[in-house]
Amino acid sequence: MITCQQACIAHTSNLQHRIAMQFKLPVFNLTRARSWSPNRIMANDEKLPEKESFLEKPTTPKKYMPPMPQIGMPKQIQRIIPGLIAICLFLVFISGTAKKAVPGLFENRPKHFPRKIWQTWKVDPLKFEERDHNVAQSWIAKNPDYRYEVLTDQNDMAYVETHFGPDGLNRPDIVYVYRELTARIIKADLLRYMIMYIEGGVYTDIDVEALRGINQFIPPRWKEKDVDMVVGVEIDQPEFAMHPVLGTKCKSFCQWTFMCKPRLPVMMKLVENIIVWLRGVAMQQGVPISQVKLDFDQVISGTGPSAFTNAILEDIKTRTGREVTWDEFHDLGESVLVGGVLVLTVEAFAAGQGHSDSGTHDTKQALVKHHYHASGWPTTHPRFNHPIFGEVEKCNWNAECVRKWDEDTAAFEKLTPEEKIRQVALKEAEDKRKLEEEEKNKAEDEDRKAKGLPPLDPETRRPIGEADAAKALKDKANPELRPR
Repeated sequence: MITCQQACIAHTSNLQHRIAMQFKLPVFNLTRARSWSPNRIMANDEKLPEKESFLEKPTTPKKYMPPMPQIGMPKQIQRIIPGLIAICLFLVFISGTAKKAVPGLFENRPKHFPRKIWQTWKVDPLKFEERDHNVAQSWIAKNPDYRYEVLTDQNDMAYVETHFGPDGLNRPDIVYVYRELTARIIKADLLRYMIMYIEGGVYTDIDVEALRGINQFIPPRWKEKDVDMVVGVEIDQPEFAMHPVLGTKCKSFCQWTFMCKPRLPVMMKLVENIIVWLRGVAMQQGVPISQVKLDFDQVISGTGPSAFTNAILEDIKTRTGREVTWDEFHDLGESVLVGGVLVLTVEAFAAGQGHSDSGTHDTKQALVKHHYHASGWPTTHPRFNHPIFGEVEKCNWNAECVRKWDEDTAAFEKLTPEEKIRQVALKEAEDKRKLEEEEKNKAEDEDRKAKGLPPLDPETRRPIGEADAAKALKDKANPELRPR
């Protein structure tokens, strides 16, 4: 049964609804009168139930439910969220641009090596000495379909500025270091890596002769599209790994001849490693980069074969996702392809060394021949030279010779300071005598040649004919000395 109060409220609500619809005014729902009073002010965050509206037609009164309390994150976290989002977006952007600037390890790799032969030298090919011209000509003759270019001491800086300056990769650090360098061998190493990163192709030293065409650098069982770089073993004597002098040089790839596709990350990594290393050496010596002093081993480990090898092994590790050591290339009987790097046997680029089982240049596996006539840089970057026993490198990796050198130098260290000084003085006097004798013999040989006289035997210092006769008489007098 409807009470009088309920009927009044219903009538008033209907009237209010019609007026509101006509004049588009908000309507106060009297069904909520019990929970509302003129003195009550709603809180800022208080809202009406979702499905309830002031414009609704009168319905059955609903039980009012107070708003649920809001649960939020701490203000400290709220403050750092925008920063975290910005960092994530930045990293995504950088990774995207990096992939565009430097091709991935295996994606978008070129299918073919550039048909280009690169060399660096003091002067351009028109001014080559005869020996350099003949050796360089072998590359053109064996590879007539390849382009050939030489960067010189006159145009190398322009090349570096063009490709690494503001209009190129914009690497002012690389341009600055190269410009400041005065050590020729360091510049030569650095330049070959920069060329190979920018252009790719074949790099070869000026004193390396081509024995076979570049088309034989990749054996038939490998596909060119799967190969990013071709290198050969140079030194494979891991048994000397713990030797104090030879240890850092006993396992290395050859860098007087190698082949690359352009934009390989390993080449840029090499360049950057050298920049960092040079700055460290300059800081350690307290001099600018132009005045750094480097010995033989520092050159080998900083920019030469050891640096080259370490960078390649690290690159292969990155490509394959596993640890890669020299063991995979020790006693290599045939070429192997690991992580896009094709490693050839020691005979390919470094035959005829007399160590590392390098064989001779007469085999089909020998692709080049290194003549070493442009390898005079150790005169300005000397090897470790013991005052009595000289350089251990003269042993040419002969185990017995190295063992004796080690024993002799160890015995020398046990001498008293006075005895060391005495022995060094005796050695210096003997070396001086030998040098004077060599100079005298050289002058005598030149004088005899100018007079048209027969040359002298280097050992007996007699004319060649007389020396042979004297040797024959000696053999006749001592039958046991005759060769059998």
